[in-house]
Amino acid sequence: MKHFSLMIFICCILLPPFSYIFSVDLLEKYLNKRCIEEIEDVFIGDTSYLFKGQFRLRDVIENNVDTYLRNNRLFYWGVDIKVVIKTDKGVILYPRVYQEKESLLTVADSMQIAAENYNLMNQGLVVDLNLAIKHNSILSNSILVFYVMISVMLLYFYYRKGARKIRHEEKDRTKEINNLIKQKKKYIKRLDDLDMERHKLASKLSKLEKEKIRADINENEMIEEIVLLENEIKKKKSLQNRQKEEIEGLKKKLSCFEKASKKKLDKENRTEKMIRKRFKVLYQNISFNDKAIDGFANLTEDMKIKGEQIIHQLNDDSALVDIKRKVFRKKRGDTILEVIFAYMGRLYFSKTKDNKINILAIGTKNTQSKDLDFLDNI
Repeated sequence: MKHFSLMIFICCILLPPFSYIFSVDLLEKYLNKRCIEEIEDVFIGDTSYLFKGQFRLRDVIENNVDTYLRNNRLFYWGVDIKVVIKTDKGVILYPRVYQEKESLLTVADSMQIAAENYNLMNQGLVVDLNLAIKHNSILSNSILVFYVMISVMLLYFYYRKGARKIRHEEKDRTKEINNLIKQKKKYIKRLDDLDMERHKLASKLSKLEKEKIRADINENEMIEEIVLLENEIKKKKSLQNRQKEEIEGLKKKLSCFEKASKKKLDKENRTEKMIRKRFKVLYQNISFNDKAIDGFANLTEDMKIKGEQIIHQLNDDSALVDIKRKVFRKKRGDTILEVIFAYMGRLYFSKTKDNKINILAIGTKNTQSKDLDFLDNI
């Protein structure tokens, strides 16, 4: 399909995998941060029991973290969570690296446990969490399907748009063909009528000549009828002459129009030469492309004043000019800067290696797409 862009098709193919990778990475960072905050809120619990020595800090952390992980629905969606809790001095409290023997707590044991809990908490507790979204899980597949659906919808949208354009062009083409067929039938009918009339006139003339030979009595009547026929022929010839005169008049008008168009073109060329000569004298630090000169010549007088003000600033100090955006060429990757003037005006320039200004194109918002195509194809 000629209206379907290959670039859009390639972008729609590359959109799902790149978006999937970016989204999974971003989601992992977000969930990792959120889970760390949630674990920090629940992994110690009530510290009064710890300072009384009723429970070991390791046991409380293990119970609270295991409870949090069991109740966390992220595992169902295919998220792998690994938690390590340790002190600033490197003592690992979770997961438990060895199994301690249980014993009945005495008063002395409670005091010892409370002191141990206090020392560990005084060292500072650090939560280290490693969260990863598994591939081919519910969550990762949902993200991938979401971006695939977006890509398919974009392809469907541009396909429908191209199909509408084709139908519209086909409709216009059919309408034009029908009009031409109607005109052809009209002219054929007119030629048939003229041919029929010519045959009638020839038939009448033949009958008159035969009647003149047969009877001299009706000679006067035949002459009168011949005169009438000749007058009718003269009228036809007169009509034909007027049509020829109209054709000649149209040819003269066409010739005058071509001369006026040529004069206008010569005038525009002289204007562009004057502009180029004036710019070359006034702005020594700027070089102008032919496209820029042509675009400047087509501006209104108010826009020319605003545009030349920008050119003057570029000649004196390009840093004084407000840049709207950077335009990158697709083929070469060069950077071109875009400047707005008089709201609708657009000026495109680049800087050479010796830091001089090269103005490539000047136009308006209405010619922006053509100017960008020109810049891309320089």
